[in-house]
Parts: sequence; C-alpha cells; structure tokens
Amino acid sequence: MKKPNSQPKNNTAGQTYRGRFAPSPSGELHFGSLLAAMASYADARAHNGQWLLRIDDIDQARVVPDSAEHIIRTLEQLGFEWDESIYYQSRHIRDYRQALNTLNEKKLTYPCFCSRKQIKTRSSNGIYPGTCRPDNQAEQTGTDKECAIRIRVPGHPLNFMDQIQGDYTQQLAQEVGDFIIYRRDKVFTYQLSIVVDEYLSNITHIIRGRDLIDSTPRQIYLQQQLGYPTPIYAHIPLAVTPQQLKLSKLSRARKVRCDLPTLVQAARFLGQDIAPDNHYQSLQDFWQHLFDIWQLKRVPKMEKIEIMY
Repeated sequence: MKKPNSQPKNNTAGQTYRGRFAPSPSGELHFGSLLAAMASYADARAHNGQWLLRIDDIDQARVVPDSAEHIIRTLEQLGFEWDESIYYQSRHIRDYRQALNTLNEKKLTYPCFCSRKQIKTRSSNGIYPGTCRPDNQAEQTGTDKECAIRIRVPGHPLNFMDQIQGDYTQQLAQEVGDFIIYRRDKVFTYQLSIVVDEYLSNITHIIRGRDLIDSTPRQIYLQQQLGYPTPIYAHIPLAVTPQQLKLSKLSRARKVRCDLPTLVQAARFLGQDIAPDNHYQSLQDFWQHLFDIWQLKRVPKMEKIEIMY
C-alpha cells in the first residue's frame, strides 16, 4: 500500500498549456533533439498553448562555445517560434540556491564526502548506500566544504502516469538512493535545477526523450518537498542507430538538416499521419498541418526506434 504523496497530483488543470524545449549547449542540434523539440512544440500548439525555449547551460564545463547560438539558429531555420524570451539556466543560480536552502531548512539534506570509487566499493549495484547519512539531522547545513549535498529519499514507491509510456513506478530508496542535488565542484545538479526552472516558467506539460523517464520520480519528489506543482509528463521513444546507440553528441550524431524532408521524417517517427514533403509549400505550411492533425496518442509506446539518419 502506497503512503500519502507517493502518487503526485498534476495540479495544472485549468491553466494555460505551457510547454518547453530545453537543449544543453554541448553541440549542434541533431535529429534526436529535433524529435523532442517537435513533439513538445506540436503538442503545445495543438492545445493552443505556449511554448518556451530554455538553454540548460548550468554545467559550464560541458558547454561548447557558440553551440547555444547554433541551436537557436537551427530551430529558427526549421520554423520553430517560441513565445517568450529565451531562458538561460546560468542566470538563475540564486533561485537554485534558494531551493537548496529550503531543503536544508526542512532537514532533508546532508553533506556527502564519498568518491565514486568509494561508492562502487561499498555498493554492489552502484546505488549510494547512505554512508554519510548523519544520525543528528540538526547538523545538515551548509555547502562550504569540499563535499556534495544529497537529499534523503522516501522508503515508499513513487508513481506517475506518463502520457505516452503509461504507468511508471520507482522505488527511490532501492533503485536510486539518496541522490546528489549539489555537486562537490559547486554546481547544482540537473535534477534540482530543472525542477526550479519548470516552476519559475510555470511549465504545465513536459515532453522529452524516453531516456529521462527514470529521472522523473526524483524530480516529482523534489517538487513535492519544495511545494511546487507537478507538470504532466510524456516521454517519446529514443532514436537509435543500427548499432542501438542513442542519437547524441557522444554517438557523433551529425547536425540536423534544415529542410522539409527532415521535418516529415521526424513527424512520421512520432507516429503522425503526415503527408509527403512535396505536399507542402513552405515550412509554415508543414507546421500548420502538423498542429491540425497532431495526436499525442499516436506516438509509439516504445523505448527506442531504430532510424537511419
């Protein structure tokens, strides 16, 4: 039997639909990222909603110079239009620190001095065993030492309904363990930063790749502890190479082509009943047709799909 709060409430009902696309500026836009951008954009427009662009540049060590500008230019060339000024994570450090302070005050965090090597030695499955959990919760404060900050996770399962993949349940304590929200190199982690980002931007719907579905329970847990609303989630299948490698910068996926055939290929990957590229007079013509016919329920309920690109 699940304890209270294990099932999040999507308390965004009645709000204007607000979606987003949030690429990391670690390289040029590739086809895999285009799929996430298209799915979130089309779903927002099909619901007469707003669509925002966010640049996830908080981890400056991974930022490739000029890649944010390349991504923005590519999206423009493909016909994407966002409704507000572009949001940059690097400009919101103060907001992430405020969220961390809130979690500190609730006695949910603690400093961790364990290295990856030590965790691997102490844990047979790689899950953090809670080595640095203090007995005295009153000492859980501060980020001034060379340590990471972890958050305590609950012992009960956390469940949510994904709009594409269906029911998803994760036992955070057993499958993830207390996870890091502030790294020892003084960088806020993906899990904490994007939870704050979605809240600040009033995001109601999140559509992204299937590889991020296992992060969702952690993000929902953080939302619950910070008193934030939980958006509605949908995770699209991953595009993989014939060698089953995810299209990404690491697999050397090349820059996406900015043409109608590429957009049509992406829409068909997403299960939409789209016409051939020669049917459209312009990019705007394509997008309007996609908005008119878009149905999220057509997106395949699969983890990955092989593609030649």
